[in-house]
Amino acid sequence: MLQIQTINFLKILKIHNNKIWFDKNRRVYENAKTDFETLIQQVIDKHAKKDASLRELTAKDCIFRINRDIRFTKDKTPYKSNFGASINAKGKNAWDSAGYYFHLEPDASFVGGGLYMPPKEVLYKVRQEVDYNFSVFNKIVTSRKFVSMFGGLDNRSEFSLTRLPKGYTPDNPASKYLKLKSFIVSTHISDKELIKPDLVKTITTAFEALQPLLYFLNETLKKVE
Repeated sequence: MLQIQTINFLKILKIHNNKIWFDKNRRVYENAKTDFETLIQQVIDKHAKKDASLRELTAKDCIFRINRDIRFTKDKTPYKSNFGASINAKGKNAWDSAGYYFHLEPDASFVGGGLYMPPKEVLYKVRQEVDYNFSVFNKIVTSRKFVSMFGGLDNRSEFSLTRLPKGYTPDNPASKYLKLKSFIVSTHISDKELIKPDLVKTITTAFEALQPLLYFLNETLKKVE
């Protein structure tokens, strides 16, 4: 579980997103960061019993900095109003590996993961594998456990093409998946759930539902190397 003070810190930071306020409240931030790290380490330790690829990871390997990169954006607010952790055997910034993700943000927290906006050559290989082994892929993404947890793969416009890639026809049974530019899922976690003692179980249960898809994707990505 998380402390209510951690959630409150992020709520207030969203309102007072400036260096002066942050410096005055640095101790509160450090406590919130430690609280989040503790949670992520507990999640890693528990789920590593099911996914051996996570056994060497620590929370610090997975958590993103709270500072925003403001070099190429008009929005110059210096801090994120969330904590995020990418739990990935190849590292939190890996572009060639699918992984788990937990996002902590008041009223907008979620758990999920997958393969996010991979390079063209990686995406090409994933689409090929989905096409060639569609029966295996389809069984994963239509399983009761997967659908009840996530509803399905995220096919919003920012993650999907309007037309099929070259080489595929509309009668292809995998057509709706071949349009995807990312293979990701998520499920919302309420603020009430964040402070419940079974939060680690809530997160790792979602990870268990996601794990077969990650295995399919990562086995595919090994062929890209």
